[in-house]
Amino acid sequence: MPEICRFYGIVIKMYFADHAPPHFHAEYAEHEARIAIDSLAVISGRLPARAMGLVAEWATLHQQDLRALWQKASQLEALHRLDPLP
Repeated sequence: MPEICRFYGIVIKMYFADHAPPHFHAEYAEHEARIAIDSLAVISGRLPARAMGLVAEWATLHQQDLRALWQKASQLEALHRLDPLP
């Protein structure tokens, strides 16, 4: 699963040819959550509130990029990294 971003101890990843709905995986310490790209709702898992807030802020900034990466991943194309939060 390619890592597409890392910031403040949070790792964002996306699987190739993953199942719908379009989503990404966020990991922080021993926590993991799958987050829908369109709604930014947590599909499964859980992150601490502060980490989830940072992920939501980052994902809002990169929502179009995440949609484009989902399309690439679904076609098994190479994924590029996205900028972290400042």
